[in-house]
Amino acid sequence: MTIKFFRRKEASAGSSKPAAVAGSVSKGAADTDSAPDRDCRMTFRFGLFGAVVPLVVFLAGVITYFMIFEVFDINALTASGLAGLLVGALFARSYSRFWECVITGVSSRGTVSLLLIFLSVGLVVAMINQTDVAGGMVWLAGQLDVGGGWFVLLAFVMACAISMATGSSLGTMFTAFPIFYPAGVMLGASPTLLAGAILSGAVFGDNLAPISDSSIMSASTQRYRRRDGVAEISGVVRSRAQYALIAAGASGILFLGLGLFADGSGDSVNKIDSGQTTPLSLTMLIPIAALLVVAFWKRNIFMATTTGLLCGLVTGLLTGLLSFGDIFSVGDDGDPAGVFVTGIETILPLVGLAIVIFGIIGVLQGAGVFDIIVGVVSRSGRNRRPVVSELTIGFGAAITTVVCAGVNTPAILMFGPVADRIGAQSQLHPYRRANIMDCFVLGIGGVVPVASIFLLISSQLTGGYGSGVPELTAFSIFTAAFYPLILTLVILLAVLTGWGRRFEGENGVPVRQPIPLGPKSQDRFDA
Repeated sequence: MTIKFFRRKEASAGSSKPAAVAGSVSKGAADTDSAPDRDCRMTFRFGLFGAVVPLVVFLAGVITYFMIFEVFDINALTASGLAGLLVGALFARSYSRFWECVITGVSSRGTVSLLLIFLSVGLVVAMINQTDVAGGMVWLAGQLDVGGGWFVLLAFVMACAISMATGSSLGTMFTAFPIFYPAGVMLGASPTLLAGAILSGAVFGDNLAPISDSSIMSASTQRYRRRDGVAEISGVVRSRAQYALIAAGASGILFLGLGLFADGSGDSVNKIDSGQTTPLSLTMLIPIAALLVVAFWKRNIFMATTTGLLCGLVTGLLTGLLSFGDIFSVGDDGDPAGVFVTGIETILPLVGLAIVIFGIIGVLQGAGVFDIIVGVVSRSGRNRRPVVSELTIGFGAAITTVVCAGVNTPAILMFGPVADRIGAQSQLHPYRRANIMDCFVLGIGGVVPVASIFLLISSQLTGGYGSGVPELTAFSIFTAAFYPLILTLVILLAVLTGWGRRFEGENGVPVRQPIPLGPKSQDRFDA
């Protein structure tokens, strides 16, 4: 999603009008470049420092809540971002111009489309949780009578499946840890490996699922220069699969090998108590498969979520996993309930966060901060080697994620426009830019022990199960977070060797070699 809220006059001749929202959404995202063309430039008291006050206040809130108070709540991030905007407005020389830039950032077509995508995906996630797909997978594990070593691999695969279905890493962890962690420990699995496997599986889906917020945002922040629109989610996911699947395969081998080595079950393997689970919930894999097929086939996230939701509701009603009351109802307290209401309630915090983040980005863009950053980082960008541009994107994205306490959503929203500009100067294809950024964000950037929401939440979710089920530290889980660590190595190898590198050709087609640019074309790639 392009965060370009004003257009330089000298670049206007070489740029083209963005596609209509319907055309962009049909490829999985909308184009933010359709924001009003009015100049949102403004100045601040204390210069550049005044311009970044909203961002500083927001990041201070992230660090305070997540690292000091250890409160893991998206609403806290939203409150911090809103406080940053309110405080930052006081530093603007034109108070009204400040809020014009905020509104410009929030009201673009791309932003509104992204918010609608979040809402529709939230309904699917609520349906999956309501029908207990994870419980069906646990039932299957019990029937297979697996030992602790194999259960580590099974937990990784199950977490991958759940996160691919829901597109939510944090949602997968909150769902999977209470089911798989105590059961696996009782089977004799290594607690550290088991926690690392669940975390790794959760990150895998966030990295690769076409309905995950990181996939959506990493794609939609990268725009084409030789045609209208932004990177299609399906195309990004297809090109990213080679890196994600190799990292997942290597992680699975490590989890199995080390899991068998550390298996404490001996000759006596307890069966999983599957009395509370049912194989019937495995039928909900049908709508999950339908959603994924449509997402890859039609390249339309709205059509995919609608297909998955309708198929899931029909399947749930026919199998008895859902009743009409589970879909729409009113609770005993008179409050609305059901899958639709739950899905909206669950996703609204993320919607609020996206609103304030786009508002902050609008301010930074209006103050010219991104232009300054890109100018400093890229310098002679036209002659920059592609590998240098890719390394800059990768490590810049990772550092931004660390600053955001490992939260990938604001990290991609903030760094995406910078990656777009830097990568375009080397003619890197939007898919390539999106993949490098996302893999570094969900790789090492998301699992730094002292500043990782993934590790901190995983640590908390290993506690409270009673004696015999140990509570782990964030650092110990980091040592077994194989997928994000291996993903970092895989994407770094791809950058250094040029594996999978593509440039933007005519009409946005990926090509192996960059095309020589004329003056007008150069303006588009520099913009």
